[in-house]
Amino acid sequence: MKTFAVGIGCFLGFILAVALFVTMFADDHAEAAPAPAGGALRGGKGGVPGRYKDLIYDAAECKNGQRLPAPVLAAQLRQESGFNPRAGSDKGAQGIAQFVPGTWASRGIDGDGDGDRDVWDPKDAIPAQGAFMCSLLTMAKKHPQYDGSPTELALAGYNAGWGAVAKYGGVPPYRETQNYVRAITAGAKDLTAADVGGSAGTGTWVRPVDAKLGTPYHASGAAWSSGYHTGVDFAAASGTTVRAVGPGRVVAAGDGGAYGNQIVIRHSDGMHSQYGHLSAVTVRPGQTVRGGAAIGRSGQTGNAYGPHLHFEIRTTAAYGSDIAPLPYLRKHGLQIG
Repeated sequence: MKTFAVGIGCFLGFILAVALFVTMFADDHAEAAPAPAGGALRGGKGGVPGRYKDLIYDAAECKNGQRLPAPVLAAQLRQESGFNPRAGSDKGAQGIAQFVPGTWASRGIDGDGDGDRDVWDPKDAIPAQGAFMCSLLTMAKKHPQYDGSPTELALAGYNAGWGAVAKYGGVPPYRETQNYVRAITAGAKDLTAADVGGSAGTGTWVRPVDAKLGTPYHASGAAWSSGYHTGVDFAAASGTTVRAVGPGRVVAAGDGGAYGNQIVIRHSDGMHSQYGHLSAVTVRPGQTVRGGAAIGRSGQTGNAYGPHLHFEIRTTAAYGSDIAPLPYLRKHGLQIG
């Protein structure tokens, strides 16, 4: 398992991080929503290098339906190696994520599909780091009785091993582990961008399409595999421009099965908007979009009984994580319905 070592230079940085943490930790501890923040990564001086942003975003999209805030993963990488893919330590830790050989043997991933698992390659190491943290987050959410938020418990498990978390029913009373949890939590706040997209994005939130509402959220019926409508429909004619409701990053664009052509956008609070049955898709995965940016055109592809836009708000990118979309949009100043 990895260890948390702090040099003199890093120690001064840690003191500043703790000061920041003292003022912010109380809000994160309960974690009714993901903590410490959504998924927008801050670039620039002291931020996340641009060449690693997409790798971190993708690694934070857990394959098991959980949601890992991308800034948490970024803060770990900065803490472990300073984003240096050639970093090593006298304890045998290697690469940007500082895996020790034993952990890499069981947790290593061939992230770029080139046939090997190279701990020195960020395209392998960052997905491995994300998968490890996602598995710990899943474990943490199975134990709501433990003392600590799921994110804190996952970080503690990463540093000290899940056995220590289970033994103490929460973040273990190890100074090293408690310091690690605090430093990463504060670091994640520091690496969270004020808004997705920087100069390319705006905080604007808009209606997804200029059309009246149709079928409401949670309408019941046999037309839907879940037994109810997982979003809201807008009665838009085919070819009507569809816009991103807010700034974010495209995580899916293309064939969505029963949804036909679809787009899914992750927003800075970690929530996702989904647009289905499109006749045209004009964005690509990984692209950053402004609020109000044209992303496609409405249609009736997939399982649709006439042209319209199917719109969802989800807690993850995956089907089945839907929440009521209109209250979410109202929180962003939109009066719909």
